[in-house]
Order: sequence, then structure tokens, then C-alpha cells
Amino acid sequence: MRPDVTTYVALGANLGDAAQALRDAFAALAGVPGVRLVKASSLYRTAPIESSGPDYINAVAEIATTLTAPDLLATLQTIEHGAGRERPYRNAPRTLDLDLLLYGSASIDSETLTVPHPRMWERAFVLVPLHEIAPGLVTVEMRQAVSEQAIQRV
Repeated sequence: MRPDVTTYVALGANLGDAAQALRDAFAALAGVPGVRLVKASSLYRTAPIESSGPDYINAVAEIATTLTAPDLLATLQTIEHGAGRERPYRNAPRTLDLDLLLYGSASIDSETLTVPHPRMWERAFVLVPLHEIAPGLVTVEMRQAVSEQAIQRV
């Protein structure tokens, strides 16, 4: 049996009942064999970045998993699909978006997966909830770099 890997997943939605979609996604993650939900951040409201549509509701989950990174990515995509996720174009509004931010200390750069997530350090909607549940991963300087991006706890 594989040892648990501490992993962080960003959750976001801006179509339908976005807050409920995130709560449902936390529950879906917790129900996956080989995945244990360790911590869930508060929910946060943010304006779309490089996108359009309604404000997003965002959060971050810490999970412990025995799944490989590719298997975890496939699981996240299955949960997105179950929530009605469509990908008509880059940064389209969405019913649910699950991004694998960190997979232990792994550095992965493949056609289907890049870890750490390449833009996570540029986004308040990732860094603020990540800091809430894992303050040691987000420095003061990182938070200051995104301080002009509006974010509100809901």
C-alpha cells in the first residue's frame, strides 16, 4: 500500500449555486477511496480573472491520498464532470473547477499535469484559502504580491 501524500486542491465555481457546488465537491472528495479530506478552507468570493461571468466562489482543500498524481487528476476531472463541467473555451465560466495545486513535494511537468500549479502563486483566490489551512506554505511576501486582488470570505 502506498503511503499518504499531502495534497492541496483548489475549488472554484461561478455558475449555478456555486457555494453548494463547492460543499458538494468537498463531500465528493471525502468519499473517494484512497482520499481523506484533512481540512477545508472557508469559502471566498472573487471576481473573475482573465474571464467573464458572475463572481467565483473559491476554496482550498487539504487531502491525504494514496492515489498517484495522474489518478488523483482523473478523479478530480470525474467530480467536475459529475457537476456538469464543460470546457467550451479557456477560462470559461464553470459549474465546478478542481485544480491540483501541490502533490507532496513533487514537481511534475507532463502533457496533462503541472505541479505545483503554474499560476497558483499569482492568485489571491488560491493563496488566501491556502494560507487559512496551511499557513506555512504561504509567505507574507506571497500574500502581498496578490493583495490588490479583491477577495471576501463568505
